[in-house]
Amino acid sequence: MSDGAPRRVRVTADVRRLPASRTQPVRLASPHADAAADAVDDADAVYSRALRRTQLRLALGTVAGFVVVAVALTVAIAGIPELDRHDIGGVPLSWLLHAFAFYPVIFVFALLYARGAARNEQRYRTLRERE
Repeated sequence: MSDGAPRRVRVTADVRRLPASRTQPVRLASPHADAAADAVDDADAVYSRALRRTQLRLALGTVAGFVVVAVALTVAIAGIPELDRHDIGGVPLSWLLHAFAFYPVIFVFALLYARGAARNEQRYRTLRERE
């Protein structure tokens, strides 16, 4: 601490010693507004859980589809021996396909996922606006 920077101090409080009014949340609304707020919070929780489940389902489906296509592409490249007979710039065609054929596949799956995620979020917003 010789560089002149202020010394850091961690400030904590023992919650057991605080009065009950300091440990409980402050509620300023009437009981009727409280019930309405709880209903909105419950609906938001249900909608956000549904959105997370939908996004997870979309992500898992996208990853599974990508793995299937990547494995199929790898098997196809390995299973076609004629690709090794053709050279481009002294490099066998199968090597070039292994090096560069996956990028368009990744790009397509990324686009599909982004469009699906945006569609899911739009559906979520539409459901929230109906309330």
